[in-house]
Amino acid sequence: MTVPAMAGDGTVVHPERWPKGQSPLPPDPAIESRIRALLAKMSVEDKVGQMIQADIKYVTPDDVREYRLGSVLAGGNSKPPGQPFPVASQWQALSDAFYHASMDTSRGGLAIPVLFGIDAVHGHNNLVGSTLFPQNSALGATRDPQLIHDIGEVTARELRASGISWTFAPTLTVPQDVRWGRSYEGYSQNPVLVAEYAAAVVGGLEGKPGTPAFLDAGHVIATAKHFVGDGGTHNGKDQGDAQVSEETLRDVHAAGYAPAIKAGVQVVMVSFSSWNGVKMAGNTALITGVLKERMGFDGIVLGDWNAHGQVPGCTNEDCAAAYNAGLDMLEAPDSWKGLYKNTLAEVKAGVIPMSRVDDAVTRILRVKMRLGMFEAGLPSANALAVRSAEVIGSPPHRALARRAVRESLVLLKNNREVLPIDPRKHILVAGDGADNISKQNGGWTLTWQGTGLTNANFPGATSVWAGLQAQVKAAGGSAELAVDGDYKQKPDVAIVVFGEDPYAEFQGDLPNLAYRPGNDRDLDMLRKLRGQGVPVVAVFLTGRPLWVNREINAADAFVVAWLPGSEGEGIADVLLRAPDGRVAHDFHGKLAYAWPRSAVQVPVGAAAGGGRPQFPYGFGLTYADHGTTSTLSEDAGVALSSGQAGVYFTRGKPARDFVVRLIGANGKTTNVAAVPAATPDGSLHIGALDYKAQEDARSLTWSGTSAGTATVELVAPAPLDVDRETNGDVLLVTTLKVDAVSPGDTSTIGVGCGEGCSGSVPVGQQLSALPQGQWLRVGIPLKCFRDAGANMSRIDRPFEWSSHSGGQVAITDVSLGTVADRTLACPSHGDKP
Repeated sequence: MTVPAMAGDGTVVHPERWPKGQSPLPPDPAIESRIRALLAKMSVEDKVGQMIQADIKYVTPDDVREYRLGSVLAGGNSKPPGQPFPVASQWQALSDAFYHASMDTSRGGLAIPVLFGIDAVHGHNNLVGSTLFPQNSALGATRDPQLIHDIGEVTARELRASGISWTFAPTLTVPQDVRWGRSYEGYSQNPVLVAEYAAAVVGGLEGKPGTPAFLDAGHVIATAKHFVGDGGTHNGKDQGDAQVSEETLRDVHAAGYAPAIKAGVQVVMVSFSSWNGVKMAGNTALITGVLKERMGFDGIVLGDWNAHGQVPGCTNEDCAAAYNAGLDMLEAPDSWKGLYKNTLAEVKAGVIPMSRVDDAVTRILRVKMRLGMFEAGLPSANALAVRSAEVIGSPPHRALARRAVRESLVLLKNNREVLPIDPRKHILVAGDGADNISKQNGGWTLTWQGTGLTNANFPGATSVWAGLQAQVKAAGGSAELAVDGDYKQKPDVAIVVFGEDPYAEFQGDLPNLAYRPGNDRDLDMLRKLRGQGVPVVAVFLTGRPLWVNREINAADAFVVAWLPGSEGEGIADVLLRAPDGRVAHDFHGKLAYAWPRSAVQVPVGAAAGGGRPQFPYGFGLTYADHGTTSTLSEDAGVALSSGQAGVYFTRGKPARDFVVRLIGANGKTTNVAAVPAATPDGSLHIGALDYKAQEDARSLTWSGTSAGTATVELVAPAPLDVDRETNGDVLLVTTLKVDAVSPGDTSTIGVGCGEGCSGSVPVGQQLSALPQGQWLRVGIPLKCFRDAGANMSRIDRPFEWSSHSGGQVAITDVSLGTVADRTLACPSHGDKP
C-alpha cells in the first residue's frame, strides 16, 4: 500500500491516485554505462556545476570553463553581447563560444557539452527574421493537433538553424482565471484539449521516440512547464497560490504532463507558484513522489528563474531544499556564482546527499546523450545552421504560420453579413493594431515584454494592414490606412484593428477583465465610424477573453484575432472574398476559453458558478450562420475608471487614488491638489508644462539654497507588493527631461516601504550626463531598491526623488516596465547605463 506523502506543511499528496507512467524510451544500456563511467570520473565540483543554469547576461564562456556549468539560458531580454536584436549567425557564434568552453579540459575539468536553453514559445521568438506563430491561446481555437505538431517541427528547425537545441516550451498550463498575465501561454481552459496538444507539440519539437528522428539534428529538447498548478492560482495572480484540491490539481492542472512524458519530453520545469501554500520548488511529494516515481519521468527537472529563492528558508544563492525536493537543475540567472559556492559546501557537508547529486547529474547527462551532444560538435556545424538563411523564415514555414492564423480566428458577430468583404471596394483600415507587427505578436517577442519594437525589427513579416492592402490591390479595389480613423475618402467598409498592448508574465496581471478601463479611444472610433454610416468590422488583438461588450455592440462584425504572430495576411485571407467572389477561407476557430459576460465574471468557465458566459467554450460563427447577434449588456459590473496596474503617474497626473506629496527641506509636507505648488520653505516647486498635450507633464525645480533635502514623492492608496517584479528585469521607468542638473547633483531616486523603510539610488551624476532638453525614458532596476534596503512587498511610496542641490527636471509618467532609453546604474549591481 502506498503511504500518502506530505507536501511540506501538511498538504497531503496521494501519488497512487495519479496517472502511472513511464518513459517511452526504455533504458539504453550503452547510454547508462557511459553515464556511470563519466560519473566515476567527475569531481564534486564537476557535478555541482552540471546542476546550475546561468543566464548569458550574467555568465561568460570563461565562467563555464572555470565552473563547469552544465547549462546556460537566454532569458527574455538576454542576447549575444552588443546585439539587442540578434540574427542567426550571432546566436551561432555565442553557442559555439559556450560549447568550446565546456569542452576545454585545460583547467582540469571533463569535457561535457553545455546545454543552451531559450524561450521559443511561439516560434523562435528571440531571432530576427524568424517565423512567429500565433500565441497558444490562439492555437487552442484551431482544434488542430496536427497543426500544433507541425508548428513544433518548424520551431525546432529554426532553433537548430540558430545553433540552439533546447526550448522552454510547451507551456501546459490550464488557465482558469484569465486575469492571469500568462493566460495566452495556455492553449485552453479545457484540460482535455491541453492534454491532446501536449503530445502533439512535444512530438513536433523532439520527434517520435523510438524512431531515428527522435532528438536528431533537426529536433530540439522540449520542456513541459510549469509543473504544476500555475494556471489555477487564487485571483489569477502570477507566482501565486493554487488553492485547489489534489483531484483538481491532478485532473485539470496536470492533465498535459502524462501525455507529454509518454511523448518523450526530456525536461519538466517546476512552477514559481504554490499549491495550498507550499512552494512548488520545494514540494518533494509532487516533484519526486508524483512526477519522478509515479509518472516515471526520467529526464531533467528544472527550476524556474530564481524560483528556488522563494522556498522558505532559501535565498536565490542558497537552496538545498529545492535540490532535496527533486529539482535536478536550478535556474539561477544572476545568482549562479553564490549558488554554486553554497551548493558545493552543502554537498560536501552532506546537507545534500551524494545520492541526490548523482541522480540529478545522471538525468542531466542522460538528456545530453539522448540529444547526441557528445558527438554533435559545434552548434554552427549543424546542417540546418549551415544553411540558416534558407531555413529561417522560409516560405513553407511562413505558409504554415499563415494557415495557423486563418484557423485560429473566431467570429463572434456578423450582423448584416458585412463579412466577407468584397476586395474590389474602398476599404478603410484603422486602429493602432493595423500596421503594428509588435502588437499583433504580444509578449515574448524579441524582448521579454514584446515592447520597444518597430515593424523594421520584423523582416519578412506582414502586418494586418499590409496583408489587407496586398489582397485588395490585387483584386482591383483600394485600401486606405488611417490609424485614427480619419479617412480621406469615405470607405465602403472599415476594418478597425485594436486590442491589448504587449506584456508578459506578471506585467499582464489584471484586477478584472475590463478592456482598457478609463480609456475609450477604440470604442469611440468604432462608434464614430458607424455613426458616419460606415459598416464596421472590429478585429480584436488579445491574448485572452476580455469584457468588450461595448465594442462588440459598436461593430457590425467582431473577429477575435488573438495574437496572430508574424503573418498578418492570414487575417485578410478570411475577411476578404476571393477576387471572383468566392469565399476562399471560412472561419474555423472555436473558443478555447469561454468569453465573459461582465468584467468581474472570473473565472469564466460554466463550472465556476458565475453564471452563463457571454459566449461559451466552443462558440464560433461561420459564414453559414446567418443570425443576428442581439445587443449585449453594457453593465461591466465594475467601475470602468480603474487605473492600470504598475502605472503610478501618467500624463502629468497621479494614477487613481495616488497622491503627489512635496516634502520641504524643513521636513514639512504639502499634498499637491493643483499646480503650480511649492513647499512652504520654497525649496521645491512643481509646475505644469506641455509634452505631447496641454499640461501633460510636470516641472520640478529645486532651489538648492537650503541646507536640507527636498523631496517629491508619489504616495499609493495602499501598500503595493512588487516583490515578484523585483525578481527579474523590471524597471521603475520615468519619462523625463533634464533641464539643469550639474555633475555634482545630489539627486536620489527611490521607493518607500513604511515608516523608516526605504531604498534609494544616487542618480545625479548619471542624470547630468544625459542630453539636456531631451525627453527620454529612464529606468532603474527594481532590484537596486531591494538591495538598498527596501521591502519590495509593501511599497507605499513607489517613487521618491530627493535632492539638496539646485536643479530642474520635467516628468510626464512613472510606471513599471522593461524598456527604457537609458537604464541607470545602481552601486550594488554595477549595471551599465
